[in-house]
Amino acid sequence: MFPRTSRYYKIEIVKYVTSDQREIVYLRRRFLPRSVPGPIIAEHSVVEGDRLDNVTATYLGDPEQFWQVCDVNDAMVPDELTEEIGRRLKVAMPNGGR
Repeated sequence: MFPRTSRYYKIEIVKYVTSDQREIVYLRRRFLPRSVPGPIIAEHSVVEGDRLDNVTATYLGDPEQFWQVCDVNDAMVPDELTEEIGRRLKVAMPNGGR
């Protein structure tokens, strides 16, 4: 259902049946990984006007992979990563280098 590059790729899809027999299909909760997703390939120092999608496009070649940077920096809210000028962001190899 989700492409290999999606943060939801390995998340289980489940069904819940209500008392009136309606089926609700949903994804199980995704927890942030407790370890670095892959080897650190770069560090980025946040500058005025940075956006995480642009940072990710620069280092990983795909702006939709911003979640990879969130995971390696233990971020639940992506925009918080670029709020502080000078913050050093770790960038890991996508999908653990696989």
